[in-house]
Amino acid sequence: MVELAQNLFSSRRSSMMVGAVAAALAGIVLAVYLYNYRNSINASAVAASVLVAKSPIQKGTPGDVIATNGLFQVAQVPKSELRAGAITDPATLRGRVALADVYQGQQLAAAEFSAVPIDAIGNHLTGNQRAISVTIDGPHGLNGQLTNGDHIDIFLGVNRSNSAGSKPIVKLMMKDVMVLRAPLGGVATLLATEKQAAALAWAVDNGKLWFVLRPAAGATTPNPGFITADELLRLPPVN
Repeated sequence: MVELAQNLFSSRRSSMMVGAVAAALAGIVLAVYLYNYRNSINASAVAASVLVAKSPIQKGTPGDVIATNGLFQVAQVPKSELRAGAITDPATLRGRVALADVYQGQQLAAAEFSAVPIDAIGNHLTGNQRAISVTIDGPHGLNGQLTNGDHIDIFLGVNRSNSAGSKPIVKLMMKDVMVLRAPLGGVATLLATEKQAAALAWAVDNGKLWFVLRPAAGATTPNPGFITADELLRLPPVN
């Protein structure tokens, strides 16, 4: 009888120990879960830097223009609110173009921009700048001598009419014009404002253009005025 009681007591004590161990393990698991949960909550609340549209960005806008014109700003948002592929480094925009309209305040995401050739003409245009192609022959357009990015002065040859009649003249039409595409197959592409583009269009249809290469640095542009046959005959020999 005593032995039976001892066995029952021993079994009961073992069960209690097992229960205590199980409870302790459950407590540890719960503590670990709560710790990880709190960490995940805290991590999602930590602010992250992301590029946000400062103003509306139209479809087709080059990333280089977005960067140079300050069309974005850096914002701090909780990590849990970051869009998939959110852009955090402005360098990511380089050589890319917007695939769709981006609204003011919208996070910039990689999926909304596609890679384009680094030298795409659109990457060089901003504000009132335009690109215009003009036809020009080899001798007048420095064919084979110009490269993309060179700067030129443009002279115009045209007939000038007055009360005494009509006479050919040459004048400086534009100065310090950037060559976007060097002459190829008789066509050159130049950087211009809208007004300059209109003037170039008229000049190509009604006169003759000459491209004159400028120095890469330190160039000056004295205006020679109108050059006519009479003025040339009066000029002393030019060194």
